[in-house]
Amino acid sequence: MALEDLQHNFLTGRLEDVVRWARRASVWPASFGLACCAIEMMAAGAADYDLARFGMEVFRNSPRQSDLMIVAGRVSQKMAPVLRQVYDQMMEPKWVLSMGVCASTGGLFNNYAIVQGVDQVVPVDVYAPGCPPSPETLMHAILTLHEEIRTGEILKRRSSPSAATSPREDSPWTPNVPVAVRLGTPR
Repeated sequence: MALEDLQHNFLTGRLEDVVRWARRASVWPASFGLACCAIEMMAAGAADYDLARFGMEVFRNSPRQSDLMIVAGRVSQKMAPVLRQVYDQMMEPKWVLSMGVCASTGGLFNNYAIVQGVDQVVPVDVYAPGCPPSPETLMHAILTLHEEIRTGEILKRRSSPSAATSPREDSPWTPNVPVAVRLGTPR
């Protein structure tokens, strides 16, 4: 039987491809704006850049309704447990985008009060460089994440967190050893 002999149109595909397409087309971000990078994140959602064309119309305020956390700005030691709690409340599959040099590496704030990279608290999938990164850079990072979702495995879970990202038993969040400790830096 040839395709011309069929009475109705139909579409075939693997279920994994359909699920990946649905996940990629409906990523709902949870905004976690902490500093000046949050202004650029808000600008990316405005009419000039229009994140709605990627299925990201509304920034969700509830972590239970979102699957992408955009960490925009510097993360202080006091904010790290809150960030981890929001991440833990998100449903699987979930992704994290680190926006800006302060979120990615601590930026020019190399002191005891600022976490030297948000990847010490939550696993990061995509980094958006810049100080602050432009809305175009954020959109490029989102498209990079979309490509990662499209080519990733559906049933693959994140590996168990390393010692640097997992909290100790005696406190809500305390890193064992900071990643960017230099001589003379107070602990």
